[in-house]
Amino acid sequence: MKILHSNLIGNSDRDLFIIHGFLGMGDNWKTHAKKIAEKDFRVHLIDLRNHGKSFWSKDFSFELMVDDIYNYAKHNKIKKFSLLGHSMGGNVSMLFSQKYPDFLDKIIIVDIIPKEYKPHHENILSSLKSLDFKNINSRKDADFHLSNYIEDERVRQFLLKNLYWIDKESLGLKLNIKVLYEFKNKLSIKLQKDFKFDNPSLCLYGENSPYVAKSDFPLIQKHFPNIQIIKVPLSGHWVHADNPSFFLDRTINFLN
Repeated sequence: MKILHSNLIGNSDRDLFIIHGFLGMGDNWKTHAKKIAEKDFRVHLIDLRNHGKSFWSKDFSFELMVDDIYNYAKHNKIKKFSLLGHSMGGNVSMLFSQKYPDFLDKIIIVDIIPKEYKPHHENILSSLKSLDFKNINSRKDADFHLSNYIEDERVRQFLLKNLYWIDKESLGLKLNIKVLYEFKNKLSIKLQKDFKFDNPSLCLYGENSPYVAKSDFPLIQKHFPNIQIIKVPLSGHWVHADNPSFFLDRTINFLN
C-alpha cells in the first residue's frame, strides 16, 4: 500500500489535514499552516496522488483519493482529525465525511459545492501537456510558453510551482499530466441523497468566485446541517490567497 507524501507543521495532538485543489500541492498552503499550527494544531500538508511529491498511478478517482486519506490516517495512527479542503480537495473532504465520518472532528469546505460543474480546465491542461522539456530549459522559458495559452500571470505562477529539476540539465513536472488530463471532465461530485454530516462544518467562499452562488446554499446545508457559510470579501476562487487574513481568522476561530 502506497502512502501519500506530507509535510508536517506544528507539534500538537490536534490534527488538521489540508487537502489542496486540482494541479496544486500541499506546499501551496505552507504560510497558512504555520499560522494555524501556532494555535496548537499539527497541520498535515498532504499531496494527493499524481500531485506534488506523492506517488503516481494510472488509477485516479475521487473514491481512490478518499481511501488514500483514510490509509494515510491509519498509517500514522491518527484516529480523529479535522479536514480543510479547497476546490477538488473540498470535494475529496466532503466525500471523506460521507464514507468515514467517525474519523472526522470538523470539516472546512473552501469554495466548492457538491454539484455538477461544467468542465473548464481544458486550456490549462493543454498548456501543461504541451510543455516540451527538450526545448524548455528554464522557468522563464516555461512561463513564456504558458503565456501563449494563459494570460493571467497568477495562474501561471501557481502552475509553475509544479516544475522541478530532474537533474542538472532537465526540467520536469511533478504532476502526472497524462492521467490528470483524462480526469478533466470528472471534477464534480454528488453526495448520496440522504447523506448528512452532523459535526461542526464551515464553508468559506469567495465574494467574486464563480464556483459558489447563494442558490447553492440549500444543497450544502442539506448535507451539512451544522454548517456556517461565510463569504470572504475581495476574493475569487483562491480565497486563501486573495484575502489571507480574513480567511485565517475565520478558519482558526472555527477550529477552536
